[in-house]
Amino acid sequence: MIILGVDPGTRFTGYGLIEKNGRGIQHIDNGLIAPSSKMEIPLRLKQIFEGIQKLIQQFSPSEIALEDVFMAKNVKSSLKLGYARGVVMLAAAIQGVSVYEYPPAQVKQAITGFGQATKEQMQKMVKIHLKLKEVAQEDATDALAVALCHCQTKRFK
Repeated sequence: MIILGVDPGTRFTGYGLIEKNGRGIQHIDNGLIAPSSKMEIPLRLKQIFEGIQKLIQQFSPSEIALEDVFMAKNVKSSLKLGYARGVVMLAAAIQGVSVYEYPPAQVKQAITGFGQATKEQMQKMVKIHLKLKEVAQEDATDALAVALCHCQTKRFK
Protein backbone atom coordinates (compact mmCIF):
# COMPACT_ATOMS: atom_id res chain seq x y z
CA MET A 1 0.00 0.00 0.00
CA ILE A 2 1.37 3.40 -0.99
CA ILE A 3 0.51 6.36 1.24
CA LEU A 4 0.90 10.00 0.26
CA GLY A 5 1.41 12.23 3.29
CA VAL A 6 0.73 15.94 2.81
CA ASP A 7 1.61 18.96 4.94
CA PRO A 8 -0.45 21.69 3.23
CA GLY A 9 0.46 25.33 2.95
CA THR A 10 0.17 28.08 0.35
CA ARG A 11 3.90 28.87 0.47
CA PHE A 12 5.16 25.30 0.78
CA THR A 13 3.15 22.11 0.56
CA GLY A 14 5.29 19.22 1.71
CA TYR A 15 4.68 15.72 0.44
CA GLY A 16 6.03 12.33 1.39
CA LEU A 17 5.39 8.95 -0.17
CA ILE A 18 5.92 5.70 1.68
CA GLU A 19 5.03 2.10 0.96
CA LYS A 20 3.81 -0.31 3.61
CA ASN A 21 4.24 -3.95 2.67
CA GLY A 22 5.26 -7.29 4.17
CA ARG A 23 8.84 -6.06 4.63
CA GLY A 24 7.78 -3.02 6.63
CA ILE A 25 7.71 0.61 5.56
CA GLN A 26 9.89 1.99 2.79
CA HIS A 27 10.51 5.57 1.71
CA ILE A 28 9.58 6.28 -1.92
CA ASP A 29 9.90 10.04 -2.36
CA ASN A 30 9.45 13.39 -0.66
CA GLY A 31 9.64 17.05 -1.57
CA LEU A 32 7.84 20.34 -1.88
CA ILE A 33 5.27 21.97 -4.05
CA ALA A 34 6.46 25.56 -3.80
CA PRO A 35 4.49 28.17 -5.73
CA SER A 36 6.19 31.53 -6.09
CA SER A 37 5.38 33.89 -3.24
CA LYS A 38 4.79 36.55 -5.92
CA MET A 39 1.80 34.62 -7.28
CA GLU A 40 -1.74 35.49 -6.24
CA ILE A 41 -3.38 32.94 -3.91
CA PRO A 42 -5.70 31.45 -6.60
CA LEU A 43 -2.69 30.70 -8.82
CA ARG A 44 -0.77 29.17 -5.91
CA LEU A 45 -3.76 26.96 -5.14
CA LYS A 46 -3.92 25.89 -8.77
CA GLN A 47 -0.25 24.91 -8.67
CA ILE A 48 -0.75 22.93 -5.44
CA PHE A 49 -3.78 21.18 -6.92
CA GLU A 50 -1.88 20.28 -10.10
CA GLY A 51 1.13 19.11 -8.07
CA ILE A 52 -0.99 16.77 -5.93
CA GLN A 53 -2.82 15.50 -9.04
CA LYS A 54 0.54 14.73 -10.67
CA LEU A 55 1.77 12.86 -7.58
CA ILE A 56 -1.44 10.80 -7.44
CA GLN A 57 -1.16 9.95 -11.14
CA GLN A 58 2.55 9.11 -10.93
CA PHE A 59 2.57 7.02 -7.73
CA SER A 60 -1.05 5.77 -7.42
CA PRO A 61 -1.31 6.04 -3.64
CA SER A 62 -4.01 3.97 -1.96
CA GLU A 63 -4.65 6.66 0.64
CA ILE A 64 -3.68 10.21 1.54
CA ALA A 65 -2.78 11.25 5.07
CA LEU A 66 -3.26 14.96 5.65
CA GLU A 67 -2.11 17.05 8.57
CA ASP A 68 -5.19 18.49 10.25
CA VAL A 69 -5.77 22.16 11.00
CA PHE A 70 -4.03 23.70 13.96
CA MET A 71 -5.18 26.97 15.45
CA ALA A 72 -2.89 29.67 14.10
CA LYS A 73 -2.61 32.98 15.88
CA ASN A 74 -3.33 34.79 12.63
CA VAL A 75 -6.84 34.26 11.23
CA LYS A 76 -5.68 35.06 7.70
CA SER A 77 -3.00 32.34 7.95
CA SER A 78 -5.63 29.84 9.12
CA LEU A 79 -7.83 30.68 6.14
CA LYS A 80 -4.95 30.23 3.68
CA LEU A 81 -4.10 26.89 5.29
CA GLY A 82 -7.74 25.88 4.84
CA TYR A 83 -7.57 26.78 1.17
CA ALA A 84 -4.51 24.59 0.66
CA ARG A 85 -6.12 21.69 2.54
CA GLY A 86 -9.22 22.08 0.38
CA VAL A 87 -7.37 21.78 -2.92
CA VAL A 88 -5.51 18.69 -1.66
CA MET A 89 -8.84 17.12 -0.67
CA LEU A 90 -10.36 18.06 -4.03
CA ALA A 91 -7.44 16.51 -5.94
CA ALA A 92 -7.85 13.32 -3.91
CA ALA A 93 -11.62 13.22 -4.40
CA ILE A 94 -11.32 13.67 -8.17
CA GLN A 95 -8.85 10.77 -8.31
CA GLY A 96 -10.96 8.62 -5.95
CA VAL A 97 -8.33 8.45 -3.19
CA SER A 98 -9.47 8.38 0.45
CA VAL A 99 -8.17 11.12 2.77
CA TYR A 100 -7.41 10.63 6.47
CA GLU A 101 -6.66 13.58 8.74
CA TYR A 102 -4.42 13.69 11.81
CA PRO A 103 -3.85 16.56 14.23
CA PRO A 104 -0.21 17.63 14.72
CA ALA A 105 -0.07 16.38 18.33
CA GLN A 106 -1.20 12.90 17.27
CA VAL A 107 1.45 12.82 14.53
CA LYS A 108 4.16 13.87 17.01
CA GLN A 109 2.96 11.26 19.51
CA ALA A 110 3.04 8.51 16.89
CA ILE A 111 6.53 9.39 15.63
CA THR A 112 8.39 10.41 18.80
CA GLY A 113 6.19 9.15 21.63
CA PHE A 114 5.75 12.76 22.78
CA GLY A 115 2.91 14.98 21.56
CA GLN A 116 4.90 18.19 22.05
CA ALA A 117 8.04 17.12 20.15
CA THR A 118 10.16 19.78 18.48
CA LYS A 119 10.75 20.04 14.72
CA GLU A 120 14.29 18.77 15.24
CA GLN A 121 13.09 15.72 17.19
CA MET A 122 10.55 14.97 14.47
CA GLN A 123 13.14 15.26 11.70
CA LYS A 124 15.53 12.94 13.54
CA MET A 125 12.86 10.29 14.22
CA VAL A 126 11.49 10.36 10.66
CA LYS A 127 15.04 9.89 9.39
CA ILE A 128 15.48 6.90 11.72
CA HIS A 129 12.06 5.32 10.98
CA LEU A 130 12.58 5.51 7.21
CA LYS A 131 16.36 4.89 7.24
CA LEU A 132 16.97 8.08 5.27
CA LYS A 133 20.54 9.12 4.45
CA GLU A 134 19.81 12.72 5.33
CA VAL A 135 17.11 14.75 7.03
CA ALA A 136 14.34 15.80 4.66
CA GLN A 137 13.30 19.44 4.30
CA GLU A 138 11.02 20.53 7.19
CA ASP A 139 7.69 20.50 5.32
CA ALA A 140 8.57 17.22 3.58
CA THR A 141 9.48 15.73 6.97
CA ASP A 142 6.07 16.76 8.31
CA ALA A 143 4.42 15.06 5.33
CA LEU A 144 6.44 11.86 5.83
CA ALA A 145 5.54 11.97 9.53
CA VAL A 146 1.80 12.18 8.85
CA ALA A 147 2.12 9.26 6.40
CA LEU A 148 3.96 7.21 9.06
CA CYS A 149 1.32 8.16 11.64
CA HIS A 150 -1.34 6.89 9.25
CA CYS A 151 0.47 3.55 8.89
CA GLN A 152 0.59 3.15 12.65
CA THR A 153 -2.97 4.36 13.26
CA LYS A 154 -4.68 2.62 10.33
CA ARG A 155 -4.21 -0.84 11.82
CA PHE A 156 -6.30 0.19 14.85
CA LYS A 157 -9.25 1.52 12.82
